[in-house]
Amino acid sequence: MDRKVRCRQVRPGGKASTAGSFVFPVPGRLTLGLYNTYDAKQWHDVLRVMLARAAPVAVAFDCDLVTFGFPYAQARKPGARLADLGLTTPAAVAKFVSASTSIGEGAEHLEALAAEGRFRLLNFDDAEIRPPFLGRLVATTPHPNPTKAMTPLRIAQARVAGGDQTLLFGLGPRGLSPDLLGRAEHHLELTGKSISLDTATALGALPAMIAAHMHHLGGGG
Repeated sequence: MDRKVRCRQVRPGGKASTAGSFVFPVPGRLTLGLYNTYDAKQWHDVLRVMLARAAPVAVAFDCDLVTFGFPYAQARKPGARLADLGLTTPAAVAKFVSASTSIGEGAEHLEALAAEGRFRLLNFDDAEIRPPFLGRLVATTPHPNPTKAMTPLRIAQARVAGGDQTLLFGLGPRGLSPDLLGRAEHHLELTGKSISLDTATALGALPAMIAAHMHHLGGGG
């Protein structure tokens, strides 16, 4: 399904429309990537909660959502012993989350993302293979490599220019691995002070900052 955007011109080669004498480029895709650093073979309920929290953020700020390495085959309802939910598609995962939480308005936003093709389930290897829709990989970290450091403003500028990017958030106590940080094209530190924030805080603050920059750059909102 085509991506929904708030803009008035498509990329080169497509149709275009204008408002008066002004023409605006289509914003690039910004994807929120949730990377599982818990036990890869065991379901942790925090993964379900983070999906419910991330979905309204993605909808609010026109982002896509992907998960890396979530052990959906092991997922089970809260309190259940058996994992037999058959969570093999984004729609099935969204239904599971929406039936088990009131966070994010009952996870209705996750169901909307799944219906629009903006919620995807990926394996760990996809962070290395890099499907084209992920675009440039930007790892969030409180300790960025100075040679790879980015800012929310530069992310916004790249998105306004039409560049696709994925912001990678590590879920779990270990955070993103040195190997993954090494493979990411860029690093992004949110506070400017190398202060470590919990994932839920960073996940909400960063897309909002980027959206605010885009608004002032004339490419969104």
